[in-house]
Amino acid sequence: MSNINLTTKLVGEITGNFTVPSYQRGYRWQEEVKILLDDINEIPDGENYCLQPIVVKKTDDNKYELIDGQQRLTTLFLILGYIRTFRPKLQQKYTIDYEIREKSKEFLSDLDFDNINDAAQNIDEYFINEAAKTIKNWFDNTPDDDNAANLIANKLNNKVNIIWYEINGTEDAISLFTRLNIGKIPLTNAELVKAIFLSRNNGIDERYQLEISTQWDDIEKELHDEKLWYFITNKKAEDFSTRIELLFDLMADKKDGDKERYRTFFWFMEQSKSDEYAGNKIKLWEQVIETFQRLKEWYNDSELYHKIGYLIAVNKKALRDLINESSQKGKFDFKSTLNEYIANSINFNNNNNNNNNNNNNNKEYLDLSYDNKSDCPNIEKLLLLFNVESVFQNGDKSMRFPFDKHKNKKGGWSLEHIHAQQSEGLNTKALWNEWLDLHVQSLKNIDSSQNAALIEEIESRNKENLTEELFNEWFEKVIQALNLEQNIDYIHMLSNMALLGTFDNSALNNSTFDVKRDKIIEMDKNGDYIPICTRRVFLKYYTPSGENQLHFWGKADRDAYVKAMNEILKPYLSIINKQI
Repeated sequence: MSNINLTTKLVGEITGNFTVPSYQRGYRWQEEVKILLDDINEIPDGENYCLQPIVVKKTDDNKYELIDGQQRLTTLFLILGYIRTFRPKLQQKYTIDYEIREKSKEFLSDLDFDNINDAAQNIDEYFINEAAKTIKNWFDNTPDDDNAANLIANKLNNKVNIIWYEINGTEDAISLFTRLNIGKIPLTNAELVKAIFLSRNNGIDERYQLEISTQWDDIEKELHDEKLWYFITNKKAEDFSTRIELLFDLMADKKDGDKERYRTFFWFMEQSKSDEYAGNKIKLWEQVIETFQRLKEWYNDSELYHKIGYLIAVNKKALRDLINESSQKGKFDFKSTLNEYIANSINFNNNNNNNNNNNNNNKEYLDLSYDNKSDCPNIEKLLLLFNVESVFQNGDKSMRFPFDKHKNKKGGWSLEHIHAQQSEGLNTKALWNEWLDLHVQSLKNIDSSQNAALIEEIESRNKENLTEELFNEWFEKVIQALNLEQNIDYIHMLSNMALLGTFDNSALNNSTFDVKRDKIIEMDKNGDYIPICTRRVFLKYYTPSGENQLHFWGKADRDAYVKAMNEILKPYLSIINKQI
């Protein structure tokens, strides 16, 4: 199906005559030489080390055009050459020839490490000589250079692998080189994994390879559905050249921050050579299909979609762990386990809740404060779960919480005060004037006659000459007029917080309920995504009609809001014997 021959080889297994073509620059490694030696020397017992791909094109029997990997292969050649000064019987099984440098093969092969000639004939010889000096100095600085040579030789022969990526003789080597080196677009894990299944002579006949290729394309296409993608991951799609790589990373259990670029490929290669799959790579591909089908099953199940989607969104559980859990339990038990995970995610008294602030561990929900920045992640978690569960418990199975919109919100999400009455961030004349303009209409809405004098003062102000002192005076009067209560202790508490996209200016962030309500309605009309519970707050959905005062956010509203949280989150609060 594919004209690629892919495998991993120990350095001691590399054989052949390699030519570095004229379209490549010459050898240029400097500090990388010492780094490579250090890495090889520090390989832990029981572990292997794998270098990045050596990309070649076969030109004749045991002859190859070296498309990518010249620096690595040349450095390994030099290291082996130095080791041969201690171990003359060590075989040098490959040669390297530079197409634009006459006698370059002889120069490399005849290099005398005890008498390195500083009078280089060209720039390539200069860098090769410098690399040779680095190698000699590295061994000289070990306690026992003879023993070090033996250890490095042993690791090269038994622990250090290269990824051997051999393209067909008809492939365009220059185009591939341009992509890998000039375009700086390295081979991806997905490309290498694909070659495991679709390369020639890999034990899979062409009929099955065609089926795998079709299934591969189908999976890639489905993962381009943003709703599915952001259900299973918090990672940005643009970080993946092909989205199927996320599925492979999941199977290989690749951790965030793993510095080994080809960890996923190495895992698949090891699996393909294992006793379980060595004679039947189709079975390994079937594991890929099974894993993807499980994710699709969860995605299509409304309950699993919302529960798992929430756990992934708040980083409570890794998807790999959930897959392992589901494979060991029936569906009912698995859902019960998910409920426990969700309950524990909002059990802020639980010392295992990824919260290192012990002062937080004894707080009740209504004691959480926006003013305490260490409380904010917990408030956000509660509100997110409240939104997710409100959608799920709506009863309409066609309604689904949009994790894609939640994770892709431009500017991100913030905890927004439902009713704000502080001037934090209002520090310019433009913001003072904007804030006053926003609130004049609210003063007219509630009682224009009672607030006539204040309205007249604000509307007739000289905007250019507005001072901070005068603004603060009007600010206090406006807040008093638009506030039902003198007590403002609730301002930073859970009952006065909602999830909302970050506003672009401080004037709106510091606005009262009525001003924000108008803005929310405007956003809703424009089709902007607003979390369901935030929309309900500003439409007074939770407040009984007999206590509803449209332009204010008062105690009755806050109590109704908290009551709704308790009702929606009861399945989880009951597990941990708590209430809001």
